Amino acid sequence: MGTITKKKLIQVISQKRGVHPNDVRNVVQSFLDTMTDFLSDGERLEFRDFGVFEVVKRKKKIGRNPKNASVPIVIPERLAVKFTPGKKMRQLIESESHETETQTAVP
Repeated sequence: MGTITKKKLIQVISQKRGVHPNDVRNVVQSFLDTMTDFLSDGERLEFRDFGVFEVVKRKKKIGRNPKNASVPIVIPERLAVKFTPGKKMRQLIESESHETETQTAVP
């Protein structure tokens, strides 16, 4: 598994749809900016079959410094973006991971 960057995503969409990369870049960036604006306003974004983005409050908790595990640190309360995959995405990912497990388990 690798990492797909925004640049790579734009290239793939541009090639699949036959649209100039600059036009795709503008649409993708506008989409991301608009999503960020909605989330920063506390809105919930729901894309059927894909998933839901929402802002959640993470409670204050006690953590441990990995360099010095005996020293507890207070992690303050904060807001975070949570993503919950939709049914179709979850099924696709689960079937892909099941196929990968089956292929690696076969001698």
